[in-house]
Amino acid sequence: MPKVVNATARRAEVADAVFRIISADGLSKVSLREVAAEAGLVVGSVRHYFQDSAELLEHAFLTANERLERRLDEQLPEVEAAAEDGSAEHLREGAVRLLAQFLPLEGDSAAECCARIEFRLASRGNPALQAEAERGYRASAAVVGHLIQLFRPAGELDELVVEAERLLSLLDGLSLHALVHGQWLDATMCRSVLLKHLDELLLPAP
Repeated sequence: MPKVVNATARRAEVADAVFRIISADGLSKVSLREVAAEAGLVVGSVRHYFQDSAELLEHAFLTANERLERRLDEQLPEVEAAAEDGSAEHLREGAVRLLAQFLPLEGDSAAECCARIEFRLASRGNPALQAEAERGYRASAAVVGHLIQLFRPAGELDELVVEAERLLSLLDGLSLHALVHGQWLDATMCRSVLLKHLDELLLPAP
């Protein structure tokens, strides 16, 4: 009997190949032919799932965002439980683990992070990518905004919005610096920066 190919798994494998190419050579190097070679497939196999490069890129961007969102959803209950217990130390540690999901600190997540950054930049002139960039931003902002509320439960809405944007900007900066200057901004330094920021959030608002 011919081997049955799981379409979801195959599409995920192709997305992973896109991430590796972007991480190594940049978004401009992504093509159906290059992705097929990276995934160990023939071009026809990739075309079976994606009509063209545009559809492939849209799927890869969505996949990168959804994987991040899934990891955030897995980490968030721990932070919520720490907030309910009233332990500032547990809240800090849980928050660092959650926020670390945004950063390129491990192999697969590093490639996905690099891809997310490049896709977001490319979305400025691409309506299809722009739609996913907006959706992904809103999903991340919702989690970060909820985190800020856990740290500042009595905060005013305007203050919480500013703090959420400040933290999102910090995560973007750390991600970019870690990708470009990883020999300096390693996991230990990223953790130190995040802990410093979270300590400030625990202080009473000025």
